[in-house]
Amino acid sequence: MSLFHYSIKCQSDALYAHSLSLLPLDRVLVRVKDLTVQKADETVWVRARVHTSRAKGKQCFLVLRQQQFNVQALVAVGERASKQMVKFAANITKESIVDVEGVVRKVDQKIESCTQQDVELHIERIYVISAAEPRLPLQLEDAVRPETEGDEGSALTVGPFCTQTSTSQAVFGLQSGVCQLFRETLTQKGFVEIQTPKIISAASEGGANVFTVSYFKTSAYLAQSPQLYKQMCICADFEKVFCIGPVFRAEDSNTHRHLTEFVGLDIEMAFNYHYHEVVDEIADTLVQIFKGLQERFQTEIQTVCKQFPSEPFKFLEPTLRLEYTEGVAMLREAGVEMGDEEDLSTPNEKLLGRLVKEKYDTDFYILDKYPLAVRPFYTMPDPQDPKYSNSYDMFMRGEEILSGAQRVHDPQLLTERATHHAIDLEKIKAYIDSFRFGAPPHAGGGIGLERVTMLYLGLHNVRQTSMFPRDPKRLTP
Repeated sequence: MSLFHYSIKCQSDALYAHSLSLLPLDRVLVRVKDLTVQKADETVWVRARVHTSRAKGKQCFLVLRQQQFNVQALVAVGERASKQMVKFAANITKESIVDVEGVVRKVDQKIESCTQQDVELHIERIYVISAAEPRLPLQLEDAVRPETEGDEGSALTVGPFCTQTSTSQAVFGLQSGVCQLFRETLTQKGFVEIQTPKIISAASEGGANVFTVSYFKTSAYLAQSPQLYKQMCICADFEKVFCIGPVFRAEDSNTHRHLTEFVGLDIEMAFNYHYHEVVDEIADTLVQIFKGLQERFQTEIQTVCKQFPSEPFKFLEPTLRLEYTEGVAMLREAGVEMGDEEDLSTPNEKLLGRLVKEKYDTDFYILDKYPLAVRPFYTMPDPQDPKYSNSYDMFMRGEEILSGAQRVHDPQLLTERATHHAIDLEKIKAYIDSFRFGAPPHAGGGIGLERVTMLYLGLHNVRQTSMFPRDPKRLTP
C-alpha cells in the first residue's frame, strides 16, 4: 500500500489551514536533538528544514535541520513508500519546512556529517508545511563558509536567512545565555534591574556623537548610554542597579568592532570604602558569565568552533588587574613609543592583550587608573595623582569590552568638570541637581553584549554577533 503524502503550498491562509487539518491532531513533535539510540525503533513526528536532499535510484536521502541539530533521513521504495513519494521528497526545495513521520533506526556506522550520528530517520509520511523558493538570494552553503571565503555584505543583507544556519543559531543561543547569566548573577548579588529612557534632552556624555531626532516642536537625542540615569538611581538610594537595553552611537566607525546600535549591559553600584569594591563585583560578574557559558553552552561553543576555529577563552580567578602605567611599561618594553597620558590605540590594545596572554596566560584582564584627560567629564580624579583617574577598562582577547569609573558625586566638582569639557550646563541641570540632595560614592560601567559574544567565541567581526546589525553603511533589514 503506497503512502499518502501531501504538499502544503501555502498559497493562501485558507489552503494552509485546510492542509494542516489533514495532519493527525494528536501527533507529538520530537526535537531533532532528542533523536538518539534511546528512541531506536520508535515512530516519531519531526518538524524541520530540508538542509540537503540526494536521490539515488529508488531512495532519497535527506538531511533534516532544526536550529543547530540535524539528522539523516531516508525515503525508500517499499511497503510504506511509493516511487512517487521518493520523487516528491527529492523535489522538495532546500530550506523548506516539512513535517515527517518516521521510524528511528540505529545505524552501524556513525554519520559524521550530522549532529545525530548514531541514528537515522526512515520516513513513512512527509508533508511540506512551507516551501522555500527554488532560487534563494543566498545559498546556505555560502552563509556557512569560513569568513575569509564568503561575502559578509551579501550574507548580512538577507539577515533572517543567514540566521538559519547552525552556527548563527549557536551564536545567538549563547548570546541569550550571556544576558541570562548577567541578569541571574546580579539579581543574586542584590542588584535591582531598571529601565531608562532612550529619548533624552541632551547628549549622554556631552559629546557630538549622538543621533538627533525630531521631538514635536523641538529636538531630542537617542541615548549614548544609561549612565546619567543609573547614577540618579544611586542618588535615590537604590544602591545597586543594572539595565539591559539599546545604546546608540553616531560614530562613523567602519571597523570590525563598532556598531551604531548595540545592546548595553550596564551596572552601577554604591561602595563603602574604595571603588575597587565595584571593580571586583563587575569582574566577578563577568567571570560567573564565562563559567556559566562553559557549563551550559558547550554544544553552542563547539558548533561555532566547527566553522570558526578558535582557542578556548581563558580567565583567572581573581581577575588580573594592572595599572595603566604598568600596561604602558609593557608596551614600551615591546618597542611602542607612547606618552604617559596618551590613550591606548586599537593596535596597542591588541598588542597589550597578546603581551598579557604571554605573561599571565589569561584572555581577560582589567586596566586601572586611566589618565584623566582621556575619560568623560563625570570621572573621579585620582586623589593621589590628579593626572590619573579612578577609572578602568576590561579587556577580552586584547579588545575593550567595558569602560567604567568612579563617578564624581560632588555637584561643585561635577560642574567644574563639565565646564572644563565645554558641556552646556543647562542641558545636564537635572543630572547635576540630583547630587545636591547628597549622594553616596559610586562607580559602574557599561558592557557591549555583541562585543562580549564575539570575543568569547573568538570571532572577528561584531556583525556576526548582531542579528540585524546597524553600522554607518547598513540600515536594513
